[in-house]
Amino acid sequence: MADEGQVTRRGATGPAGQRKAAAPPLPSFRRVVVKLGTNVLTAGTEQLDWATMAALVGQIAHLHREKREVVVVTSGAVAAGRHRLGDVRRLKHIRLRQVYAAVGQSHLMDTYDQLFGEHKITIAQALVTKADLQDRVGYLNARNTLLALLELGVVPIVNENDVVAVDELAEASFGDNDTLSALLANLVDADVLVLLTDIEGLYTGDPARDPSARLVPLVTHIDESVEEMAGAARSQRSRGGMITKVRAARLATASGVAVIIANGHEKDVLLRLAAGERLGTLFPPAASKLESRKRWMLSGLSRRGALVVDEGAAAALSREHRSLLPAGVRDAEGDFQRGDIVTIRDSGQREIACGIVNYSAQDLAKVKGLRSSQVEAALGYHYGDEVVHRNNLVLL
Repeated sequence: MADEGQVTRRGATGPAGQRKAAAPPLPSFRRVVVKLGTNVLTAGTEQLDWATMAALVGQIAHLHREKREVVVVTSGAVAAGRHRLGDVRRLKHIRLRQVYAAVGQSHLMDTYDQLFGEHKITIAQALVTKADLQDRVGYLNARNTLLALLELGVVPIVNENDVVAVDELAEASFGDNDTLSALLANLVDADVLVLLTDIEGLYTGDPARDPSARLVPLVTHIDESVEEMAGAARSQRSRGGMITKVRAARLATASGVAVIIANGHEKDVLLRLAAGERLGTLFPPAASKLESRKRWMLSGLSRRGALVVDEGAAAALSREHRSLLPAGVRDAEGDFQRGDIVTIRDSGQREIACGIVNYSAQDLAKVKGLRSSQVEAALGYHYGDEVVHRNNLVLL
C-alpha cells in the first residue's frame, strides 16, 4: 500500500498526528494539454453532445485569449461514427472500430471547427499513430509542427488515427488517448496535462460500488498500490479507465509534467483550475523538465526490449543513479541491438528505468551476470564496462 508520503487525502495527518505539509501549488497553465474523453464529449449518451462540447470549447477559447497555449487530445470519433452508421456488427471488431472512426472523425472535427469558429479561433487536425513517433526524426517533426501551430495561435486537435491503428498489435497502437495525451504532453514540453473524465478524480475505491470511497486530491508518488486503487474498470464507450489515466500520469510526471484528473462536467473546470482552484486529483511532477533526447527515450515509443536486473542493480539505478553493469543483469527480453532503447525492470517486473543499451540481446545472453572485466573474453570484443551508461538512462 502507498505510505503517507505517497498519497495525500484531505485532512490526513502523519503518524504522530501532525498535519501534513501544505500541498504543492497548482502548476502553471502557460502550455496545457487537455484530454477530452468519450464519456465527457457524449455526456453519457450515444452521440456527441453539442452543449457539453460548446462549454468546453468556450473554456479553451478563454484560455486562448489569455495567451495560454492549448493542445486538445480528443476522443469521440468512434462514438460519432457509431451513431451515424447504426448497428453494423456483422463486421469484425477491428474493422468495425476503424469504420466507425473513419465516418465519425470528419463529424467530430466539423463540430470542433464550428464551435471554435464562433470564437474566431483556427484549429488544426493531427491524426497520429505510434509509428509516426517511433523514430527520432518523426518525433522531432511532430514536435516542430505542433510547436509551430501553437506559435501561430492555432489550437491543435489531436487524435489517434484509428483507421490505420490496430488494437491487437501493441506496437502499432497507443491503445487509448490517455497514453497519447501523456506522450504529447512530453512531446510539446507542456506545463500540465488535464485529463477530463466523467468522475471527480482518483478515488480510494470504485465510487459506483463502494459508498465509502473517498476522493484522493493529491498523489505524490505512483506505485503499485496507487494503480491498484485505480482498478481496472473500463467504460462501455471508451477504451481507457482510471487505470490508464494513472499510468498516463506516471509517464507524464516522470518527464516533468504535472497531471490533473478532473470531472469534465464540472462547471468551468478548466478556468477554475487555471485560476488555482483545487479540483480532482493532482499528480505533481516527479522530476524536473528533461532534455529533448531523454524525453524521447522516456516516451517508450522506440523501446525494443527489456532487461531484468537483480535487487542490487535496481537499488544502484534507482537510489544512486549508477550505470547498469553486466553483473546486475539477470535476463534480456526481446531482439534488440546495440544502440536500441530498452526498458529496465526489477526482479518483480516493475519498470524502473529505460536507456540506450551498449550490447545486443544476443551479447547479453552470454555476459549477463559477469563482471565487466570478463566481457571481452566472453565476446571477443568490448563496447564498454556498462550495459547502459547512466548518461543514457532515465528513471521511471
